[in-house]
Amino acid sequence: MKLFKSLSILLLVLCSCATFAQVQVTGTIIDTGNTPIIGATILLKNAENTFGKLTDKSGKFEIDAPSGNYDIEVRYLGLQSYKNTIEISDGSTFDVGTIQLEEGTEQLQSVEVVGRARTDYNSDYSFSSTKVAIKNRELPQAVSTITKELINDRQAFQIADAIKNSSSVTHTGFYNHFNIRGIIQAEDGQLINGMRTRQYYFLQPITSHIERAEVIKGPSSVTFSSVDPGGSVNLVTKKPLKEKRNEVSATVGSFGTLRATADFTGPLNDSGTLLYRFNTAVQEARSFRDLVQNNQFLITPSITFLPNSTTALNVEMIYSSGVGNLDRGQPLFGPINGQFDLKSTDISTNVGAANDFYSSKEFMVISNFSKEITDHIGFNASYMKQTWEEDLAEHRVAGSAAVDIDGNAIPTLAELRYVERQQFWITDNYTAYINFDIENDSFTNKLLVGYDGSRWERTIGGASNGARRYRRLNGTATSFDPAEAAQFETIDINGVTAPRPNVDHFNLADPNNTARETSGYITSEFAIPANLTTSSGIYIQNQFKIGKFSALLNLRYDWYEDIFDYKSNNEESNKNEAFIPRIGLTYEATENISVYGSYVEGFQPQSNTVTLSPATEDFFWAGSPASFDPLESDNIEFGAKGEFLGGKVIVNAAVYQITQKNLLQQDPNDESVLTERGEQRSRGFEWDLTGYVLPNFQVSASYAFIDAEIIEDDDPALIGERIGGAPEHSANFWGRYDFTHGALKNIGVGFGTEYRGDRLSWYGDRIELPSYTIFDAAVYYRPSGIDMQIALKLNNLLDETYWNGALNATRLFPGAPRNVLLTTTYKF
Repeated sequence: MKLFKSLSILLLVLCSCATFAQVQVTGTIIDTGNTPIIGATILLKNAENTFGKLTDKSGKFEIDAPSGNYDIEVRYLGLQSYKNTIEISDGSTFDVGTIQLEEGTEQLQSVEVVGRARTDYNSDYSFSSTKVAIKNRELPQAVSTITKELINDRQAFQIADAIKNSSSVTHTGFYNHFNIRGIIQAEDGQLINGMRTRQYYFLQPITSHIERAEVIKGPSSVTFSSVDPGGSVNLVTKKPLKEKRNEVSATVGSFGTLRATADFTGPLNDSGTLLYRFNTAVQEARSFRDLVQNNQFLITPSITFLPNSTTALNVEMIYSSGVGNLDRGQPLFGPINGQFDLKSTDISTNVGAANDFYSSKEFMVISNFSKEITDHIGFNASYMKQTWEEDLAEHRVAGSAAVDIDGNAIPTLAELRYVERQQFWITDNYTAYINFDIENDSFTNKLLVGYDGSRWERTIGGASNGARRYRRLNGTATSFDPAEAAQFETIDINGVTAPRPNVDHFNLADPNNTARETSGYITSEFAIPANLTTSSGIYIQNQFKIGKFSALLNLRYDWYEDIFDYKSNNEESNKNEAFIPRIGLTYEATENISVYGSYVEGFQPQSNTVTLSPATEDFFWAGSPASFDPLESDNIEFGAKGEFLGGKVIVNAAVYQITQKNLLQQDPNDESVLTERGEQRSRGFEWDLTGYVLPNFQVSASYAFIDAEIIEDDDPALIGERIGGAPEHSANFWGRYDFTHGALKNIGVGFGTEYRGDRLSWYGDRIELPSYTIFDAAVYYRPSGIDMQIALKLNNLLDETYWNGALNATRLFPGAPRNVLLTTTYKF
C-alpha cells in the first residue's frame, strides 16, 4: 500500500510538471486581402512530438505544446504553405503573430476546386495548359487570361466580347467562332474547366458564372486532345470561396436589354470544410439586327468539400437555356460587274421570318477529386456529363441571288431555304492522373502520368427537314436548269419571267420579315444519322527546373474512333491514332523576365465534333468525315514574359509559326464536293499587357501582327493568298482609372479602343472587309457607406459602321452601332 501511494504521488508530480511545462501557442492566419482564413491547418513538429489544429472563424488558433524547438507549417488549399522554425520558451503563451498566406500556384488543386482570391485583371498561373499549377512565367507557351474583373468592367456579357481583349483573337461572326493566330476555329463547343463540351453556341451564353477565360495559344493537343491549331478558349467557372461574398446586379440597355444576376458564396459550416457557390442569371435582349433576340436563363450551383488539408472534392452543375433566333448574318445584293457592295443592304437586314425560332438547352455536371497521397505524390480525377439539345426553325439564304427563266441573276432577290432541325447530344469526359513532385534547394521535378477519354454521342431521333430550290411541274423541287425551263412552274417578277421558288424569294431592296406560312412548302424529310465519336489518350509530362533553367516535356498517344450511322445496320467506323510531342524550355533572364522556346504538334481527326466551316455541316450528316485525312499541325514559338511593379503588371510577347495541313472545306467550284486544302501557314508577333500601372489605374492592352497564307490548294489562284478571317494587324486597349481624392473620389472612368485591319471572308467569294477602329467609354460611381457600384457603359462611341467577319456575300456579320448599358451592382 505504501509503495502504491508513493507511486501515485510520483505520477501526480510528473503530470504536474508536464502540465506546468505546456505552453499555449497562438496566432492568426489571413490571406492577401487581410481576410481571416477559416479551417487552415497548423502543424507543430519536432523529433518527439507533432501537434495540429485548425483555425477558427476568426482565423485564430491555439495549440498547447511543451517548450522546445519546432517546425511550424500552415497549410490551406489553394494558398501557398507557410513554413518557419520557432523556439518556444518556458512561459504561459507564445504568440507567432499574424501570418499571411499568399495565393497558391504550386498547390494540390491541379483542377481548381477553390475559387480565385485575386480581384484584378491579372492571373499569374494556369492549371489547364499543363494540368498542374505552373506559374505563367515558367510556362513555355503563350496564355492570355481575361478575368471576371475585366469582364465586369467592360460589361462583356458574352464570351466574344470578353476574349477580344486577347492578342491574335478576332471574332469572326455572331457565333462563338474565333480566328486565333490566323486560324479559324474548327471545333463546335467550348472547353469548360479543361474538358470538352459539345453544342452550337448560335445563341451566345452569358458570362456571369465565368471566373476567367483563358486563350491558350497554339495546339493544346497534348493537354486537351483534338483541339484547334491556332488556340483554344478554356472557360474556368467560379468556384466556392472560403469567405462569405454575396453579389447581385441588374442591367438595362439598348435593344431592349434586361439582365439580372446573383452570385453567393462562402462556408456552409463553422469549420470551413464545406463551401458553396450559387450563380444564376436571366436575360432578355434583342438586337440591332431585325427579328433577332437572345433570351437566356442560367443557374450554376457548386459545392466543395475539404475534409482535411490533403483532400478536396468539388461538384458543380451548369444549366443553361436559351431561346431566340439563329442570326445567319447580313446578305448583300448580287455582284455588279463582279463586285459586291457592303452597303447595298442595311446592317440590320435579316432574311428570317417572324415565326422563326431557335432554342437550346444545356445541362452539365462536373466533379473533381484531388488527393495528396504523400508530400510528393498526388492524385487527381475529373468527370463531366453533358447533355445538349436544340430545336430550330429558320429561313436563310440558300445560295446567292435568285435567277430568271434564262438563268440570269436577279441581284436584289435572295434565294431562300427553310430548315427545321432537332438534335440531342450526350457528352462524357473523364480524366485521371498521378503527379510525383521532388523539390530541394537547387532542383525541382514534377512528373505527371495520366489518362483521359471522351465520348460524344448524337442520339437517334435527330432530324433536319427542309425546303429549297425551285418547283417542277411534277410536284418536286430541284435545282433550276435553264435547259429544262419548260419543266418548271413560273412566276412574273416585275415583268420578268422566273422559275417559281419552293420558298418565296426575299426582296433585299424592300425587306419584309412577316411570318411565313410553311405548310405549302415541298419539304424533304431527313433523319440526322446517330453518331458516336470516342477518344482516349495516355500521356506523360515532366517539368523540371535547375537553377534558372526549366523544361516542359510531353508525349501523348491518342486513339480515336468515329462511328457514323451509329446503332444501325449501316454503321461506318473510322479510326485514327497518333503520337503527339511537346517540348519547351524556359530561362529566367532576370529576376522579372523569363524567355522561352517551344515546339508542339497538333492532331485533329475529321469527325462529327468538328465543323471546319458551316458549309461542311450538311456533308457531315450525309457521310462520315473521318474517312478524310486528319487535320495535322505544328507550332514553333519563342517568347518572353515579365512581371513588373511587384507582380502588379504582367507583360507577354511571342513570335510563332503555325502550319496546318488537310483542312476540310467545300469545293468552291462544286458545292456537292468536299476537298482538303493541302497546307496553310500563319506566322506572327503578339504582345499583351495587364495590371495596375498605378495604384488606381488598371489596364489591359494587346497588339498582334499576323501573316496567314495559303501554301497548297487545289485552286492554283489561291496559293499565296491570305487565309480568310485573319486581319494582318489588330490591337485592343482598355483602362480604368479611379479617382481617390477630392470631389471625384467616388468616381471611376473607363476607356477602350479596338482596331482590326482588313480581312477576307472565310471562304467562297473572298469579300474584303474594311479595317475599323471603335471606341468605348464608361463611368463608374461608388456611393460612400455602401458596397455598391453604378456603371454606365457606352459602346461604339463614334457610331462606326464595321463588320466583324463574313462567310461569304450572303453572310456578313456587322458590329453593333452605338449602344448603352447601365449596370447596378451591390455586394453584401
